[in-house]
Parts: sequence; structure tokens; C-alpha cells
Amino acid sequence: MFMFEKPLGMVDTLPNLYEVKKNTRQAMTKTIEQWGFRFIETPTLEYYETVGVQSAILDQQLFKLLDQQGHTLVLRPDMTAPIARVAASKLYNNLYPLRLAYSANVYRAQQREGGRPAEFEQVGVEFIGDGTTSADAEVIALMVSTLKEAGLDNFKIAIGHIGYANALFKEVLGNQERADVLRRFLYEKNYVGYREHVKGLSLSSIDKDRLLKLLSFRGDIDKVEEANSLVSTNEAQQALQEINQLWSTLEEFEVTNYVKLDLNIVSHMSYYTGILFEVYAENVGFLIGNGGRYDHLFEKFNRAAPATGFGLRIDRLIEALNVEVNPQLQCVIYSPERRKEAIEHANELREANKRVVMQEISGVKDVDAFTRQFEEVIYFIGSRKEEL
Repeated sequence: MFMFEKPLGMVDTLPNLYEVKKNTRQAMTKTIEQWGFRFIETPTLEYYETVGVQSAILDQQLFKLLDQQGHTLVLRPDMTAPIARVAASKLYNNLYPLRLAYSANVYRAQQREGGRPAEFEQVGVEFIGDGTTSADAEVIALMVSTLKEAGLDNFKIAIGHIGYANALFKEVLGNQERADVLRRFLYEKNYVGYREHVKGLSLSSIDKDRLLKLLSFRGDIDKVEEANSLVSTNEAQQALQEINQLWSTLEEFEVTNYVKLDLNIVSHMSYYTGILFEVYAENVGFLIGNGGRYDHLFEKFNRAAPATGFGLRIDRLIEALNVEVNPQLQCVIYSPERRKEAIEHANELREANKRVVMQEISGVKDVDAFTRQFEEVIYFIGSRKEEL
């Protein structure tokens, strides 16, 4: 029954897709290294009580198991919490800020089939110890550069601030439970549901209008001024001031043509505290990446420090790139008595950076069918060498 089946959400990566992933990953990691970020690796398994709890991924999405001592472990559901653990312990004595990066698989259990992978690869960075908007701008500019070097041209980064919507909801609703309902609509991008829910609330027409206007604060940075007129708290005004500062710095990085304002952005990640951003690409119905500021996560590891970062999903990026790889392979077909010549010739080709398959002719049932997959075929059979 299970001979050819995989666990729910698990995916096989076949050779051509593996080539695409490898090339994409190499382009991304090279760019990140050029910006001075250093790659680290963390274990696939982490303790539930530390990384599992702090990851902000829903508990039902965690893969859990027990070790021989009875401790609950999880397959890492993201990379931010594991890197925070390392930075707060083994790297704590290093001079902050730290610029760390990763390329790793993460695991999130799926309850039903629907094309959602339970294992996927992320490439990302964590900028730890710098609380300025310059740090936020740097990681966004780096993300732009990383996507471009990977071959993606048509994409947009929506930037917002978690403090603005929180402050507006607090002013108007005064109740966390009521605010969470609206926040869920925004997270799901269900703007129709958001509007209908607001219209049904027991609020004045002025307050309803304030909540509905939130949906219009998307697009150009000029929307910040209008957004400021809707709120009066220091929290909201501070959020908008940080957005303006961020935009000005992004202009200096010359990346604002890839950026738009979106004050509707919220996240299911509970540790985000400030600037948030999401990456969209043409012809892809999901985010290909996201990130933001998480200044309180390190407090959970008793090492308070501001931090910001991003993560990009390679599977969705490849879908946006829509590229195929057909590796240029050469084949050397040989008979046993000429094996030595075939090996020498194959080695020469490999030294010239060619990709070469060697195949004894008696090991192939249909030589014609087998050799059609190669760009060039060279035969070492009988008394002479023949090339096709």
C-alpha cells in the first residue's frame, strides 16, 4: 500500500529540479556572502521547550518526537528561533551586530493534502544587535539583490509596520479579542470578509470608517500622511515615522522601484515587533519570502537584543523563475577491451569541465534509446573511436 507513497506534504526532488535548486541556491548564497553575512548550520532536531515554543509556528504544525531520555524534540519549523538560540549562547561574546545567514530545510506538518509542502528549503539572513531602521533597510536591499542575482526581475516587496494596525485596533476597539478577529482577516488577505465584519460591529460610523480606511493605505509612500491623520497614539505615529525613515534609506540603496507601502500587513509570527515586509512575484499565488523586525525574541533566551531578517522559499522562487535545466551531458560508450582508453578520454573531458557519463555497452539493452539523452556520444568499441 505504501510502496510508492510519501508522508503527507513530503516531496521528491528529481534530477532536473535539483539542478535548478542548486543553481538558484548558489546564486543566492554568493550574493549574501558578498554583503558580509556568514552562513551557519543548526541541528534538524531541537528541543520543543526552547526552539519549538519560541518559533511562533502553530503547535499543531510541529513535528514532535521523543528522545531516549523522554525529552520532546521537534523538527525545526523555522530558522529564526534556532539562530537566536545560537547567537544568544555560543556567539554571545562576539561583538554585535552579528550578520548571520542560512540555507536549510524547515518542517511544518500539514493536516490535509493541498499542495502545501511539509518540508521546504529557505535561504535567509538574521541581522542581530542593530535596532536602527538602517538595519531593516539593509536586509530589504540585500533581499532585492539576492532575488535579482537569482534571476528574478518582476517582483514587489510590500512594507508595513505591525505597530500601526495594532495601535489603530487598540484605539478603536479597545479589546484584544476583537482586534484578533480583524487581524486574522488581514493575515488571510480576506479584505471582503474584513469589510463585512467591520460593517457589522457596534461602532460609530466614524470609527467604522477609520477601520475601513486602513485597507486603502497601500501603494505609494505618500499614503503615510493620510494614515497619520487616522491615529493619535505615540505608538502609531512612531510606526509611521519608522516607515518614512526606512523609505528614505531604501531610496539611498536605490531599490524603491521594487518596494510599495502596505499598512495592512500582519503576520502569524508572534515575535515580530516593528517593520514587516512580504515579497510577491508574478504568476505565483503565494508569498515567496517575508521578514521583519523581532526585537523581543532574544529576551526568551535571556539575552535581550534587537534583530531583523528575512527568509526566502526556494520552491516558490523557482516557480516564479519558471526555468528549466537540461544539463549538457556527454557519454562515452565502450567495450571491455577498450575500457582504459575510454577512462582516459572521459578524464580529459572532465578536466575540461565537461559532464561525462561512462557506460559499458553490454550494460545497456537499447543503445539508441539510451544515447538520445546526451548532447554528444563517443564510442570506444572495436578497433577505432567513433563520435556521434
